[in-house]
Amino acid sequence: MTVDDRFGRDFQEMRAERPIGTRNEIVTGPVSDWATDFSHTESEWAADPYRIQDELRQRCPIAHTERFGGGWLPTRYEDVAAIAYDTDRFSSRAIIMGNFRPPPELAPIGGSPPISSDPPFHHHARKLLLPAFTKNAVARREAATRAFCHALIDALEGEDVVDAARDYAQHIPMRVIADMLGFPPEDGPRFRAFIEGVLEGVNLPPEERLGRMDNLFDYLLAQIHDHVDNPRDDLTTYLINVEFGGHKLESSHVAGTMALLLIAGIDTTWSAIGASLWHLAKTPADRERLVADPGLLPTAMEELLRAYAPVTMARLVKEDMSWNGVDMKADDWILLSFPAANRDPAQFDRADEVVIDREVNRHAAFGLGIHRCVGSHLARMELRVALEVWLERIPDFGLADPASVTWATGQVRGPRTLPLRIG
Repeated sequence: MTVDDRFGRDFQEMRAERPIGTRNEIVTGPVSDWATDFSHTESEWAADPYRIQDELRQRCPIAHTERFGGGWLPTRYEDVAAIAYDTDRFSSRAIIMGNFRPPPELAPIGGSPPISSDPPFHHHARKLLLPAFTKNAVARREAATRAFCHALIDALEGEDVVDAARDYAQHIPMRVIADMLGFPPEDGPRFRAFIEGVLEGVNLPPEERLGRMDNLFDYLLAQIHDHVDNPRDDLTTYLINVEFGGHKLESSHVAGTMALLLIAGIDTTWSAIGASLWHLAKTPADRERLVADPGLLPTAMEELLRAYAPVTMARLVKEDMSWNGVDMKADDWILLSFPAANRDPAQFDRADEVVIDREVNRHAAFGLGIHRCVGSHLARMELRVALEVWLERIPDFGLADPASVTWATGQVRGPRTLPLRIG
């Protein structure tokens, strides 16, 4: 079989034909005032965004910055929810807040459909993915996920101190997504580099950032070619063959959706697993309670998702307007902090506490509105299985050195290093 004509051209050649978009001056360095100069890329934010967001919620609930070409940060649940549901005034064509804005004509599809898509295109693009992420489809992956978690812990035998992020949490979603897409499982380390390049490189010079994106899409193109020549029962072959409006998907749609699944499907989940283990390591009472009562884990898991929600998404303002007392300009960024929404005391009782038996918990960890995470069933399965296996096999653990825990910068927050002492 010859390579499908849709994928015969190099992605760099196709990108060269696209409108350039807008680039802004890169501004780094300490934040002078979080209400007027916020930045989600600074180390202070990565270390503890909750303190910053709680303070802003009291004195300036919609913060502003001139960095990244101008943007806004709402910190109240009601504001985050209102923007997430308002697709008339806010566009999803770019969901990573940085120094580059793709041109308006990229809407309604965006670069990584459906997360970058606006209505009405979004509805149809999202619908294509639903069969792969139903509860039944996810349940079929649980046994293999559990066996892999046990294998990871087997490899830690004899170690007194382990990095639960690098040696455990990060491997689990990489293996699950690789299996879903039909990618070689040994390519996991490459996935990590792609993820860090896309999500944590927003302040890199444009040429370097584009080079990292080129590496990602060159890899995806190679995988697509292999699947065209050797079709199999996986999500990549499905995306290559599925029809939308009577036609097969454009090459950019196929590759963009694969990029979404590879990036968003991995970092979000490994961050949730890592943050949960971090909490249990530093909170012996909660750890001991879950070891003694495993049946509480599903409830506790939702609370850990609320308290340590890893994902913040971005939107772009469509037109100049006044919104809730602030004057927004066309193409201003909106940083939708679901973690801030989840800690709003107007929405949650004891919002700043982790209450592992919290019964009423309508958190926003998986987003709000039309872009609510299509893979939430998969993420919940991976998180539950990862914690079940860890607590079963390693019931006694704590932080080896709290100061040595490091956190990702940018819009997906989770531990990048998590040294735990076993026993």
